[in-house]
Amino acid sequence: MVTARLSHEDAKTKGWLLDGYPRSFAQAQSLENLKIRPDVYVVLDVPDEILIDRCVGRRLDPETGKIYHLTNFPPETEEIKARLVPRPDDTEEKVKSRLEIYKQNAKAILSTYANITKKIDGNRPKEMVFADIESLLSQAKREKMKKTTAVKPVHEHKSQSNQASSSQDNWKGIPTRLNNIPHSREIRNYFYDDVLQATQRAVNDGRTRLKVEINIPELNPEMDVYRIGTLMELVRVIALSFADDGKRVKVCVQGSMGEGALAGMPLQLAGTRRILEFMDWGDYGAKGTFVEIGSIGANEVDEQDDMFILVAPQNAVGNCIIDDMKAMTDAAGTRPVILINPRLKDLPGSSGIMQTMGRDKRLEYAASFENCYFFRLLYYAGTQYPIMGALRMTYPYGYELYKRVDVPSGGEKYVILSTFTEKPSSDDINDAFLGKPRNREKKASGFWGFLSSVF
Repeated sequence: MVTARLSHEDAKTKGWLLDGYPRSFAQAQSLENLKIRPDVYVVLDVPDEILIDRCVGRRLDPETGKIYHLTNFPPETEEIKARLVPRPDDTEEKVKSRLEIYKQNAKAILSTYANITKKIDGNRPKEMVFADIESLLSQAKREKMKKTTAVKPVHEHKSQSNQASSSQDNWKGIPTRLNNIPHSREIRNYFYDDVLQATQRAVNDGRTRLKVEINIPELNPEMDVYRIGTLMELVRVIALSFADDGKRVKVCVQGSMGEGALAGMPLQLAGTRRILEFMDWGDYGAKGTFVEIGSIGANEVDEQDDMFILVAPQNAVGNCIIDDMKAMTDAAGTRPVILINPRLKDLPGSSGIMQTMGRDKRLEYAASFENCYFFRLLYYAGTQYPIMGALRMTYPYGYELYKRVDVPSGGEKYVILSTFTEKPSSDDINDAFLGKPRNREKKASGFWGFLSSVF
């Protein structure tokens, strides 16, 4: 039956998903013999007690056939609730028996799919589980395309974060050893892919004013380990991914601002455009066709451009980039504009002009860009070691607050403390780390107090 269905044209062209099958080693080997092999084998990892509760709490509506759960998915009305009945095989004894059989079968199947097995923490909100699975499947699709298109060089620049390493299966949102500099290729690829997936989801949802804020040590200009090459690689991954989808992408770096003694550009961006020009953009000519390098301003917006990536736009002492950015976004209209690590706070200007004239409008414009990705490491006030935790957000999901925990083997892991629908304040973070309830009215304080200026 499975073989017959997978032979249909839609399964051959669009792919397929087998849910809960194969269930035995014999079934897995039969598929192998028929050359039917999945690209990824997803295992949802959930503790036994949670699975038992999910099954025992299920109820069936005999009139509609709809399945409810007394706690997790209760019926809409008392009338429906009154007619619900338990399923015959959803007793605790039978569920435990099914679990033991499942574990035996899963262990037997594992040897067949060991090299493509990906474990997902299934004991989380369904939106978070879905996001992780979506990321895995997108990566598997790109890897399959690489094999079937003779490995075009442009794809080599794409993230390969899900290919390797059992240690990465345990990251669950936050890689470990982020204080080890330089970051490993595995860690950089993880973040490139994390940013890319969130950005793609936002653009596909029709969002047009987006920003990425990622503050790992190699992308934090306040730290002496800042590496412009890491920022350029991130930009290249995003640009080439959209170019592969047939979009014409313009990557923009601000030029020199101001006149006379105030002429210049932020040190962080010095030489950036030259680096982009000389980077490897693939042998099939992505740069100059689907990817163009430009500056920030209305005159850079061409009719054929589909979207724009602005590399770390920022104000400099005596000069403000926001007017040029606003002119550019106005000219872009409904086409996506993505800011990568913008720094748009006001800086001192001659005679205090920058701090006073038009400040409200500048701040309003800067705030009009919504985060499609946010990542920031958390430290004790005034320090950059040790890492105490992290805050992460990927579109369209909320903010996840993690605490870094040392493990007996000498390693570390990140444990999720709380989630937020909006960006949390420093007090929200304090309360989560101290185990206090939310919405306590108090002054900004505590060992995360230094984050007040950031959040």
